[in-house]
Amino acid sequence: MKNKVFMYLFVFTLLIALFIYISQKKIYERQLETIDSLEQKIGSLQEEMEYLRYENEDLNYFTFQGNDNAMTYYENQGYEPQVIEDLVREHIYAQNVENGGNPLIPYEGMEGTMKINKVRFLNHKWVIADFTDGRYWGEIILQYDIDETKNLTLHTVQSVLYPF
Repeated sequence: MKNKVFMYLFVFTLLIALFIYISQKKIYERQLETIDSLEQKIGSLQEEMEYLRYENEDLNYFTFQGNDNAMTYYENQGYEPQVIEDLVREHIYAQNVENGGNPLIPYEGMEGTMKINKVRFLNHKWVIADFTDGRYWGEIILQYDIDETKNLTLHTVQSVLYPF
């Protein structure tokens, strides 16, 4: 009787060990599949990130902060490029509140006053800006100069009003 109990115990232990082994093997295989799929995703995301990095460098080619010569121009005069950008941007946006619309925009608003929405610096002398009156919109290229006393002068180089 004692032998039968030990034999049943041995068979039961063997079945439990076999069950645990098969269960762990399936878990291990699923983890390997998950790891492989995640490694593939990482590879594709790294390729996409590299592509976006090159695209970003290309887009920043015509920017003030992306142009070493433009930044050096103002650094040689003792100015920080970011301070210059902030000064010009604030001056452009401040003109939006003037009566009759922003004087830098050579068009009269038909649905309201024309206001500059967004400004992008091209280099140390030019800015491109987007403007609208709520219904009509356009773009404008501005030239800016800053003298030794930080007096800012802006004038419109070219503008375009898109047809409705």
